[in-house]
Amino acid sequence: MAKLYFKFGTMGCSKTAQALITKFNYEERNMKVLLLKPAIDTRDGATVVKSRIGLWQEAVSVAADVDLFRLYEESYADRDVVIVDECQFLTPEQVDELSDIVMEKDIPVLCFGLATDFTTHLFPGSKRLFEIAESISEIKSVCTCGAKATVNARVDDRGMIVTEGSQVLLGGNDRYVAMCRKCWLRMREQQAGGNIQ
Repeated sequence: MAKLYFKFGTMGCSKTAQALITKFNYEERNMKVLLLKPAIDTRDGATVVKSRIGLWQEAVSVAADVDLFRLYEESYADRDVVIVDECQFLTPEQVDELSDIVMEKDIPVLCFGLATDFTTHLFPGSKRLFEIAESISEIKSVCTCGAKATVNARVDDRGMIVTEGSQVLLGGNDRYVAMCRKCWLRMREQQAGGNIQ
């Protein structure tokens, strides 16, 4: 029986690489894959999914108002699996539509993305995935101190942690650093002039 999968992690934990490797594994078994990405993610081009290690594939870009169930049914019903990169940018309604694909078409849907933003709050799409996905797994990464990274720290041009601003700001290593919560809090305190041990 097909499932809705949510595979999440911090920035730099190889979510996109794993999504593309998963796509390759399905295709190696002669299965057709629908690779989706939210239209808001234009870092590597409107229709390109690219990992930091250089893997890339063309994808179908979907705006926030696209009904994903209808898109699948009307244009991609021959696909055996759906893979979504940067799923945190989906709307909760789109996550429900992906779940409908799983339930009504018996097609697995694998979503890869962040759980939380730079302020440690859930993205709406990720929140909905935590609520309804049948399989949830974490792709782990480490902080520079060696502890598990859990925070996607946003940094400015001087390397200072940013704690205010729009939830969505596209970027890679130039804008985000995966950190453990202790290091994140320590850096914030140091920037504010205090001292946390």
